[in-house]
Amino acid sequence: MARPDDLVFAPLGGVGEIGMNLSIYGLGNRQQRSWLAVDLGVSFGDEEHLPGIDLIMPDIRFLEKEKKNLVGLVLTHAHEDHFGAIIDLWPKLRCPIYATKFSASLFAAKLAAERTTLKIPITVVPSGGRIDLGPFNVEFIPVAHSIPESHALAIRTSAGLVLHTGDWKIDPTPVVGPPTDEKRLRELGDEGVMALIGDSTNAVRDGHSPSETEVGASLTGLIKAAKGRVAVTTFASNVGRMRAVADAAKAAGREVVLVGRAMDRVSQVARECGYFDGVQSFRGSEYYGHFPPDKVLALCTGSQGEPRAALARIARDDHPDVTLNKGDCVIFSSRTIPGNEKAVGGIINGLVNQGIEVITDRDHLVHVSGHPRREELRELISWVRPQLLIPVHGEALHLNEHAKLARQMGVPKVVVCRNGDLVRLGPGDPAIIDQLPAGRLYKDGTILEEEKSRAVVERRKMAFAGCAFVALALTQTGDMVDDPEVELIGVPENNSAGEPLDDIVFDAVVATVEGLPKARRRDPDAVAESVRRTVRSVVQQHWGKKPLCFVHVLRV
Repeated sequence: MARPDDLVFAPLGGVGEIGMNLSIYGLGNRQQRSWLAVDLGVSFGDEEHLPGIDLIMPDIRFLEKEKKNLVGLVLTHAHEDHFGAIIDLWPKLRCPIYATKFSASLFAAKLAAERTTLKIPITVVPSGGRIDLGPFNVEFIPVAHSIPESHALAIRTSAGLVLHTGDWKIDPTPVVGPPTDEKRLRELGDEGVMALIGDSTNAVRDGHSPSETEVGASLTGLIKAAKGRVAVTTFASNVGRMRAVADAAKAAGREVVLVGRAMDRVSQVARECGYFDGVQSFRGSEYYGHFPPDKVLALCTGSQGEPRAALARIARDDHPDVTLNKGDCVIFSSRTIPGNEKAVGGIINGLVNQGIEVITDRDHLVHVSGHPRREELRELISWVRPQLLIPVHGEALHLNEHAKLARQMGVPKVVVCRNGDLVRLGPGDPAIIDQLPAGRLYKDGTILEEEKSRAVVERRKMAFAGCAFVALALTQTGDMVDDPEVELIGVPENNSAGEPLDDIVFDAVVATVEGLPKARRRDPDAVAESVRRTVRSVVQQHWGKKPLCFVHVLRV
């Protein structure tokens, strides 16, 4: 029998993968629990495997069922993989949301840009503040990361204290915001931490992550040495990097021109929140052509190869305001997210072919991760001394390496879980005690589709093997009124012998219908199914792939 004060944890996204973060904590017994949600993020679609899908979000059907017991949603920071699903999914939950000022302001700007009438209020909590949400007391502990106001959460309950790290690193000299609050984390260790739910992104990398200040110094040297125009691309949310680029441009006597809507939005919020105090004003992209080549720097969106972002348009030479020429320089001050390598490589190759110098983190220190490497993970464990560690925010390899490191550090209990696993944190031995519904929702245009929805499955098949459409008109007795209409889309025109596939399919359809017994020809569904099977089989014989096939039978 579960005790009334059992504390449980379940990831509904972000474990076994990087992105789409959603964690929930429950307090109570099996029949009645209060729930606290942490973060609600997205992953990005992959055109190769998910054609037409823009965003991937966690399936929240469990929280929908429990929404009367959901005391709130707390945001650790304002990266898309931690807050990007709120606009689409919050209407299903309508719970209170809590975040610090920068995250709340950036969300408000994002909501305004969506041109929606939806109102989603966020309660602003001061950095370092504490709030009571039902049986949970939540403290926001500042940590360094690649966006301002990132926070670990100390979640206190009657069953014990949990530290949910969010995204973090140890950076003694961040460009904006305070360093990770070592003193407060050590105090939590003295208080007694039941469980550490920790970021595993860089658990396979030894040592410490370099500091943002080191990147700033490297950028300054590169930008000062450049002779022509300079463009720098980075994540729009990386306010510290934007500031470092602005400082480097100032040292080199260059004006900074912002190129891309996301850059404009983040820069405005950062300035309102005081993170650009003392930084020169940025110019709009329409001013780019007003400055000599050695007096301008374009700060661009598009570091991940997004085809509609500023850098891709510049590389294709179809941006209305910004051009680059032979001898100019582009700095990728970013890391390529897995899955984006081809898109980024295409832009880099396009720039190189135009005689533009391209600088990436392979050549110079122009980017550092916002996540902890192994030495930083060891330091946090030594400060906090948890009784239990659960690795999150990583793929299987990252989770297992983090778990191994925790065991080496002497953490008494380590549990590796996956999305949907319900883990009892305490009291008593931690264990996976149940499975909750977990999965993915796909943002398809303006519609949210389930993972196995017909549209998603069929589009994937169409992308691989094309589609065949057949239309037939039959009399009541099953005779063809006219020749069938056949259209092949995404299928080769001819087979390897040079014979038109349209003609081959047409002949096969006619032969199939005429070969059916009269009784079956009077059944439109039976005719359609026979034709569908024939078309797929014939195309496979001549091409080696089976297309989707849709057959429409009209009775006249």
